[in-house]
Amino acid sequence: MRRGAGILGVAVLIAAGAVFAPTATPASAAGQSCEPGQIVFTTNKPAALTSLDAAAANQRATGRGVTVAVVDSGIDAGNPHLAGAVVGGVNLVGDGERSDGLSDPLGHGTVIAGEIAARPVAGSGVVGLAPDAALLSVRVFRSDTDDDAKKGFGPTAARIAEGIRWGVDHGARVINVSMSMRQDDPALRAAVEYAAAQHSLVVASGGNRASDPEAPDEARFPAGYPEALGVSAAADDGRVTDDSIHGPQVSVTAPGANVLSTATGAGDCQFEAVPSASWATAYVSGAAALVAQAHPDEPAAGWAYRLRATALRADADHRDDRDGWGFIQPAAAIDLLPDASIRGPQSPFVDNAGSAVRPVGAQVGSDPSPSAFLETRQAAILAGVIAAALLGLLTTLLLLRRRRTELAEASASTPPRTGGLLDQETPDPF
Repeated sequence: MRRGAGILGVAVLIAAGAVFAPTATPASAAGQSCEPGQIVFTTNKPAALTSLDAAAANQRATGRGVTVAVVDSGIDAGNPHLAGAVVGGVNLVGDGERSDGLSDPLGHGTVIAGEIAARPVAGSGVVGLAPDAALLSVRVFRSDTDDDAKKGFGPTAARIAEGIRWGVDHGARVINVSMSMRQDDPALRAAVEYAAAQHSLVVASGGNRASDPEAPDEARFPAGYPEALGVSAAADDGRVTDDSIHGPQVSVTAPGANVLSTATGAGDCQFEAVPSASWATAYVSGAAALVAQAHPDEPAAGWAYRLRATALRADADHRDDRDGWGFIQPAAAIDLLPDASIRGPQSPFVDNAGSAVRPVGAQVGSDPSPSAFLETRQAAILAGVIAAALLGLLTTLLLLRRRRTELAEASASTPPRTGGLLDQETPDPF
């Protein structure tokens, strides 16, 4: 693994106390290495913002007034995109770095920060999904190397839990945790519950398979806690791949491949990698910041619901362990007017349990009752018979009346006979 430059795109996975970080080789879009001291910008815009329709979302909200805590490896506040975005932080690692958390030797947290709230910079197309949000740098690990783990500088459930609480206590409405672990930890669970009670939303990675190719599809934490919003990574085509861990912890998906963001000690950096839930989690945190600005009086569960309910999915009524409720749509989440007819996840606003739509299955077999077509056909035939009979009768009567008239005229012109019986008139048939 390349570690000297500190500009390493990693997706951290904590598993049974061990941390694995797959390499994601960074490559500047300008053709130069993303090395500290080389401030390189590109006019390219992050492709993820197009797939998320950020332009429409930012017409509604930009994250202004919302603070997002990045619980990670730190944030390099010296990056030009982040100089005005980072408003504070803390170093919980105790590794000799700045106590305010505004450093990031690894580079992981700086990428996350840029995706969420990178400010526009002249000559650069890089910008965050919530470009006016404020950021807190909450350092909870230095790296995932064995050496740092032995020194106590690696990520732990206890330190992540402490970081979540610190972020909530310092005003963060959204807590980004681009890490996951297999085991349910009481301290971590309590921290997520604490955040929810204080109206803050924890957005967490659902896990990456690249760190452990044999990892089963199962719950990961803190994404798997009911109060958290778990995230899976989509490739460039918007589809989730097997690079993400699937399971009940997946709530939504977001872009996670070929991320263009900010780099430690540098400017812009294109991270060529398999889809990473770390990067996808950052974009969901950015979307949550937009929703929080637009609906500041709603509980955190309401923001999560909006993102779930409006996500693009094949089945509007159900989630699955691969895609969760689907690919997030930030603008739609902001615009949603919750009511009982909204299909999908359970609403914290109204009872929408009866909103599921299912077509009635067709029944195969004979129906003993006559069909409407058959009844109509029989009625038409009967009416025709009656009409024909009446027409025939009328014709007969007319013919008889004419015959009677002819006979009467003939009788009047014939001289009367003498003697014998009188001729009698033909009886009137009527």
